Amino acid sequence: MQNEWPIFLLIATAAVVFVTPRVRAEDAKPTEPLVLRLPAATLKGTPEDLPTGTNVEPLSDSPRPAFPVPKGVKNVAAGKKVTSSVNPFAGELSQITDGKKEAFDDDAVEMKKGTHWVQVDLGETVAVYAIALWHDHRYIQVMHDVVLMMSDDPEFKSRVTTVFNNDTDNSSGLGVGTDREYFEMRFGKIFDGKGVKARYVRGYTRGSSLSALNCWQEIEVYALLAK
Repeated sequence: MQNEWPIFLLIATAAVVFVTPRVRAEDAKPTEPLVLRLPAATLKGTPEDLPTGTNVEPLSDSPRPAFPVPKGVKNVAAGKKVTSSVNPFAGELSQITDGKKEAFDDDAVEMKKGTHWVQVDLGETVAVYAIALWHDHRYIQVMHDVVLMMSDDPEFKSRVTTVFNNDTDNSSGLGVGTDREYFEMRFGKIFDGKGVKARYVRGYTRGSSLSALNCWQEIEVYALLAK
């Protein structure tokens, strides 16, 4: 018959219609920009030898672009327990989740040189949508070998998700990273959690462009709380 389609076209057409994905209204989460409580601006002298190169983000005193998160996320790291690979010689680990991140010496938690980590126990497994970090914005510097991981295993031996890794030469032995180094500023640095479910967040550093010592000020983890 002249108006009949060849059978293979009918099959192909049916297949295309069958696999076309649909987005259900109930699956879409309304979003809003993540609002962080930022520390006050301070005057800093600019070092003569700033890190440069293709692996370093340009220095900027502008706020970072808006980061969308599901509406209603909360900082589930606030006041939670912090552990580390080595005891700090200045400050207390509890300060890393106490909400204080001003450019004061009293708000800085400092550790000896080498690759070391700090870890936050969120208390339960949650879907993480964003992590905000402040290492040390008292000075204009970049922290080296920043590696951020999440897991349900407190020892990070299994079910580990690496969120960020700028250790491009694998000097810390955690794998070769492809992310760029960035300058520590009062705006902090926001990392995409992508809704990964985890209970523990661990961050590594290996000194900075100004010092071989490691320093932390605050970790914030944004997730939706169960209703």
